[in-house]
Amino acid sequence: MNNINTSNFKKTLSKFGTGITVICLNINDTIYGKTINSFSSLSLKPPLVLFSLDKKSSSINKYLKSKYLSINILSSKQKKISIEFSKKNPNIKKIKFVKGLNNTILLPNSIGNLECIIENKIPQGDHVIFICKVLKVSYNNKLKPLFYFNSKYC
Repeated sequence: MNNINTSNFKKTLSKFGTGITVICLNINDTIYGKTINSFSSLSLKPPLVLFSLDKKSSSINKYLKSKYLSINILSSKQKKISIEFSKKNPNIKKIKFVKGLNNTILLPNSIGNLECIIENKIPQGDHVIFICKVLKVSYNNKLKPLFYFNSKYC
């Protein structure tokens, strides 16, 4: 066993394989998005999900002020989209979007899309946990998921 420090903690958590999402906002017809793998279901009744964002994130204030958002579960064909939205200033001009319920922004060709309203924001440690009620869903059974494991896409 290793002692707990930031490096050992991150290395250990990298051994947990996760799916990849891009969480999008539409603020006055300007699109914002972040690649997030800290996403999880929370409740079936009511349908709730959660994700977290670092308090130091360049877009944290946009997420804190938003009411609606979309969670796009990426397919294995969307690695470039994941990489683009992981940047501080993503270039989204080449990325196609579709408008959803409540003016949310959806990424077509994802394996799943959730349109949500933010129900709660909980500061915890160096992150903020966002709890969202799911208002509408869509999914595609023909695509394979994009996974992240051991600090690499697979």
